[in-house]
Amino acid sequence: MRPIGIAGLQLELAKGDNCDRIAAEIAAVKARLPWVDMVVVSELTLFGAGVSHAQPLPGPAEKKMCEAARAAGVWLVPGSLFEQSGDKIYNTAPVIDPSGQVVARYRKIYPFTPYEQGVSSGGEFVVFDVPEVGRFGLSICYDMWFPETTRTLTWMGAEVILHPGMTNTIDRDAELAIARASAATNQVFFVDINVAGSLGVGKSGVFGPGGEVIHLAGAGHEVIAVELDLDQVSRVRERGWHGLGQPLKSLRDTPIVFPPYRDGFAASPAFASLGALEKPRSEQIARPSLSAIKT
Repeated sequence: MRPIGIAGLQLELAKGDNCDRIAAEIAAVKARLPWVDMVVVSELTLFGAGVSHAQPLPGPAEKKMCEAARAAGVWLVPGSLFEQSGDKIYNTAPVIDPSGQVVARYRKIYPFTPYEQGVSSGGEFVVFDVPEVGRFGLSICYDMWFPETTRTLTWMGAEVILHPGMTNTIDRDAELAIARASAATNQVFFVDINVAGSLGVGKSGVFGPGGEVIHLAGAGHEVIAVELDLDQVSRVRERGWHGLGQPLKSLRDTPIVFPPYRDGFAASPAFASLGALEKPRSEQIARPSLSAIKT
């Protein structure tokens, strides 16, 4: 067995400095559930979605999270925060080990454009190893809408995808469907932790390597503590879920080179016809007002 106890913190938070609150929640979950080895918090919960709190990394907020991880003796993905790097801002998730050391930082590859303005795209996929347990991959919110991101992390050996999100819109059910499908098609555990309160709608989810639902959260504060055995990933990849599909082997063994990857997505006439990436505008703007219509 290769077990690990993971607690996803679906917290009811508002805009502003939430660092002390999050540190307290980490301490509380470890005190209550000493078997927890890793804590995952949702996207941008340290300060909220405003870029005004952007800071260099390492920086004071990350340092506080390092202290919280060390005090609790847990692996910690404290959600993400806006990182100021030169004249660019990234949405960045640190990975902190139980000694309080930052072992990796992942910059979100797909900011939620055109709505997430002024935030640059990261350029590197990130995986990290927990000794004697297995390999974990990082993905943030909108990243998972692009199946190539999860596929790449799986290709890099990830057995668990840690996915902090911040969704406060009506497409949360679609995201849960994507998370579940990502788990099944990549034969991984997918840990999708959203924020609650004024920053998000909650409804986090944890899914297994056959696409099975391990837990679906409600809309409010919730500590999602689960014990995952990464040997289950190995077995599902070897034999198929319930002895059925083995998609990673089929993908490995096919001679096909997919045309979008060979030629690039911009080479598609269908994609080229989509128009500019911009916020939709009201269709009422192009119509005459009712007062202007004469009978």
